[in-house]
Amino acid sequence: MPNIFFLHGNDEFAINRKIKDFESDFSDPTTAGMNTARLEARTMTENDLNNAVNAMPFLAPKRLVILSNPSAKFNNPATRKKFQEFLSNAPDTAKLVIHELMEPKEVEKHWLVKWATKSTALVKLQTFFLPKQRDMAGWVMNEVKNQSGQIEPAAAAKLAEMVGVDTRQAGMEIAKLLAYVNWGRPVRGSDVEAVCIVTSQQSVFEFVDALSQGNGKSAQKLLHRLLENEDPFSLWGMVVRQFRLLIQAREILDGRGNKDDVARALGVHPFVAEKTTGQAGRFSMEALEGIYHRLLKIDEQVKTSQITLDLALDTLVVELAR
Repeated sequence: MPNIFFLHGNDEFAINRKIKDFESDFSDPTTAGMNTARLEARTMTENDLNNAVNAMPFLAPKRLVILSNPSAKFNNPATRKKFQEFLSNAPDTAKLVIHELMEPKEVEKHWLVKWATKSTALVKLQTFFLPKQRDMAGWVMNEVKNQSGQIEPAAAAKLAEMVGVDTRQAGMEIAKLLAYVNWGRPVRGSDVEAVCIVTSQQSVFEFVDALSQGNGKSAQKLLHRLLENEDPFSLWGMVVRQFRLLIQAREILDGRGNKDDVARALGVHPFVAEKTTGQAGRFSMEALEGIYHRLLKIDEQVKTSQITLDLALDTLVVELAR
C-alpha cells in the first residue's frame, strides 16, 4: 500500500477533515504527539523534511508527516525533481500526507499530480472539489448525518442558499444548528433563520441589487459592511463573478429564456438563478458590458498599484449609482 497521500482540490474543509482522519489512526494521544510532524513548505528547510520523514517512530508502527503547500517551496524543475526523488526513497516507517489547494482547471497540469499519477505504487491521489451550488442542499443533508443530526429538506435548501458553496462555513453553521436543537429533532427552516449568519454571497446579491436600483447610499453601506468581514480581493472576485453571471443571464433573457433556463445553463442553484435573473432584468446588455469593461480596467489599475482595491470599489459604487 502507498505510504504517501496527496490531497488536492479547492475544498479546504474536506481536505482538513481527511487529515484529521489520518491523525485519528493514533489511538494513544501521547504517542500521537510524538509521532506527528506538521510542516509548512514555505517556511521549512530541507533538513526539517528529512528529519521528519526519516526519524524512527516511537512505540508506533509509523510516523505521520503532514506537509502543506509543496509548490511554494519546490517552484522550479530542479527542486521539484529533487523532491520527487526524496519521496521515491521515503521509508515505510513514515506516512506522508501532502496537501495543496488548487482549482479544478489547475489539476491536470500540476507537476505533482502528473508525478503522482505515474507513481501509483508510491502515492495515492485524493481529490476534494467544492460541490456545485445546485448540489449544495444535498451536501448539507449528508453533512448533517455525518454530525449525527437530522434536517428538513427545506431547511437544507435554505442553508445552502445562505452559505453558497462555502463548505467550511456550512459545517460550522450545521454544528451550531444541531446544538441549537440539541440533536433532539430535525432542524427546521425557522432554526436556520434564527441561528445562521448572513453570508458574503447574500450580501453581494444585496450589494448588486442596490447598484441596479441606483441606490448609492445603500450600496456604500453594504460595501463597507462586506469589507469589514471579507478580504477585499475575495470580495472583488465575488463582485466580478456576479456581473459575469448577469451578462450570461441577460443573454438568456434576450433569447426569451427564463430563470429555469438560467439555472440550467449556468449550473447554479435555483435561488442564485432567481436573484441573478431579477438583477439582469434591470440592466441592458450594453450597460452590463460597459460595467464589465470598467471592472477589467479597475483590475488592471489595482494590479499595477495605480489605485487601492478599497478605493476602487468605492469609486465604482459612485459611478454605477450615478
